[in-house]
Amino acid sequence: MELDHDAYYRAFQLRDARFDGRVFAGVKTTGIYCRPVCPARTPKSTSITFFPSAAGAQAAGFRPCLRCRPEASPDLGAWRGTSNTVARALAMIEAGAMDAGDVEALADRLGVGERQLRRLFAKHIGASPVAVAQTRRVLLAKQLIVETRLPMTDVALAAGFGSVRRFNETFRQLFDRPPATLRHRDAEDLNLGGAAITLKLAYKPPYDWGAMATFLQARAVAAVETASARRYARTFSIDGRTGAVRVEPGEGAFLQVTVSCPDLGVLPLLIARVRRVFDLSIDPAVVGAHLSEDPRLAALVARRPGLRAPGAWDGFEIAVRAVLGQQVTVRAARTLAGRLVQAFGEPLSVAPSEVENLTHVFPGPARLVNADIGAIGMPRARAASINRLAAAALDNPMLFEPRGGLDEAIAVLRRLPGIGDWTAHYIALRALREPDAFPAADVALMRSMAGPDGSRPTAAELEARAERWRPWRAYAAQHLWAADADPKVRDDNHANTA
Repeated sequence: MELDHDAYYRAFQLRDARFDGRVFAGVKTTGIYCRPVCPARTPKSTSITFFPSAAGAQAAGFRPCLRCRPEASPDLGAWRGTSNTVARALAMIEAGAMDAGDVEALADRLGVGERQLRRLFAKHIGASPVAVAQTRRVLLAKQLIVETRLPMTDVALAAGFGSVRRFNETFRQLFDRPPATLRHRDAEDLNLGGAAITLKLAYKPPYDWGAMATFLQARAVAAVETASARRYARTFSIDGRTGAVRVEPGEGAFLQVTVSCPDLGVLPLLIARVRRVFDLSIDPAVVGAHLSEDPRLAALVARRPGLRAPGAWDGFEIAVRAVLGQQVTVRAARTLAGRLVQAFGEPLSVAPSEVENLTHVFPGPARLVNADIGAIGMPRARAASINRLAAAALDNPMLFEPRGGLDEAIAVLRRLPGIGDWTAHYIALRALREPDAFPAADVALMRSMAGPDGSRPTAAELEARAERWRPWRAYAAQHLWAADADPKVRDDNHANTA
């Protein structure tokens, strides 16, 4: 990937935070790599080489700076718009695709050849898929060392290292010192006792936390989730390991995440889910600039410049909830989901003391495949669709994982029982994190795009209008949903129809 050396050098001289997470500088004289916001004196231009990712810098032999801490930068890698294939691959790696598989398996999931995938990574990331996975593991371990008081053995486990010996060897090779020496004596003790730890996850500001909290609060399922203006919490089950997570806005450009789980080996996958739900991998300024080219959306973007597209904790869960929500209101869908949890959810073995009323984990496919779902008060046909959906998920555990592209994802989802076009796009938007997913038949979207006389576009007309919003139609949908939920904004928007 070719980088404008002079432009990036000026960004480093000015410590321009707009470039944080987009570029890293390897300093030839010291062998370290830094963020644009590094407080250290900027070396001479001839002493610096730039990389599009931390993995690229690390693969070139540079080690992370201890002052600016690359592990604390906003991770924009999974969002980069330069290659859809690379963006999807990075999201899969973050979700653990390389933990039990290899590059060939990753390429197969993406529908490309292994050599082609390696070439794309070299061009857009400056490092191989394996190097990206290794760098993520190292930077997570470094973050745990600095931000928690976890014993080094627990750090190695939580970061995904196969053994403590491998963990120690990696840090000695990379930092020329044992990992324990990287922990500051005055580091905050962020452990809350037992298996609870707290981490900071950075994002590219601005961030509209209010809109995110409102969206999640309106859909929070009793016993599984709780949401307020300043906090979101929920239970989870990942590979049979259960626990709870709490997310709050931090005093800066980060979210504070507290995890309660006896098995810290779940941490990398859990962090990936938090990042997915709270959409931490986008640059809202770039998305907003594109959508603002449409005068109808420009006012909405100006009102909410940090709006994100909320993701889903689990693909099967959001698919079930989408089916529950067909032809009913958001409130009614939430009520049905609560009944489903009470009837078939797995009780949480130990309810975290920090979070009240979280008692169950959302039922997985095995608990719903033969369940009498109609008993919770929903149409038998739709209940049967959930049974068949559970059977399909058991047959293919990767059914709700990202794949080669949006069109392929929609085609696969539409073959599932009870999944039409609207539901398929909704699942693609929230679970697969497809930035161009767009449920054009959504009533709220059509209502939000109504003209001054109140006439609404048809689904086909709305889809045609949305062509100019590509490749960020999912974010356009989020702006329209937010506007529809605010009558004043909706009325103002109608008065400025373009």
